[in-house]
Amino acid sequence: MSNRNNQQNKQAARERLRAERERQAKKDKTRRQLVVAGSIVVVLAIAGGIGYAVTNMTNGSKNNKVSAKAWKAASDKTDYKQPANTTGDKGTTIVIGKKDAKNTLEIFEDMRCPICADFEATTGDTILKDIKDGKYKAQFTMGAFLDDNPQIAGSGSRNALSALGAALNVGPDVFLEYKKALFDKKNHPQETDDAYSDDAKLIEIAQSVKELKGNKDFDAAVEKGTYDKWALAVAENFKKAKDVTGTPTFKLNGEKLTGAGGGAPGSPQEFTSLVDAALKK
Repeated sequence: MSNRNNQQNKQAARERLRAERERQAKKDKTRRQLVVAGSIVVVLAIAGGIGYAVTNMTNGSKNNKVSAKAWKAASDKTDYKQPANTTGDKGTTIVIGKKDAKNTLEIFEDMRCPICADFEATTGDTILKDIKDGKYKAQFTMGAFLDDNPQIAGSGSRNALSALGAALNVGPDVFLEYKKALFDKKNHPQETDDAYSDDAKLIEIAQSVKELKGNKDFDAAVEKGTYDKWALAVAENFKKAKDVTGTPTFKLNGEKLTGAGGGAPGSPQEFTSLVDAALKK
């Protein structure tokens, strides 16, 4: 073999070696990029998971975890206080109206319920007039099942119910007016917004009720959670109600009033028609 051929072979070998090294270097660079990218994805996924967990933990409440602890503490209290103007076991029966009214309208509501707010806007005044006229007395059973819904978990239903207890302690009419204010569209939050877990919000709304405006005893009862344990008992009583699968639900003398859509009456006219029909039986 000539020197010329030998040199050409050596040159070719060096070129192949250089090309192989370049290919290997590219592979190593690509591998490093993939590792870094994968690490970023993992970090973002972990961060996203933490963010999701935090969001769910605080969903519907400024501090749902603290709220949960507070309500656990309320359930463990030995000091049980029930509002004035209540009857029954632990004062969980709320009946408002003329004592000689022969008929009883049972009303089942959840203070975070948007449909309850809609009904209040359309038919609430009709019920207030019927109570005043003695057409029936009203028995209120308030639930807190929306607080227990994992999708919108919070404590607004219970907290608003506790505040209603403080209003009821002032007077039955005050209870009705405050409940109306809480369901008013300008005050009532979206179902997913646990705004009523905030005591300050409840006290702010109470300023629209004459007897509660500047009422320091009411404010203190809300802030101290005086009727928190009572609210838990009322909400527990709601769970025992038969044929109540949602809110609002109405029963006149034990007979469920069902609107044309299969749920609660959709208008004052329909409500009145169903009530009158039930009274004739």
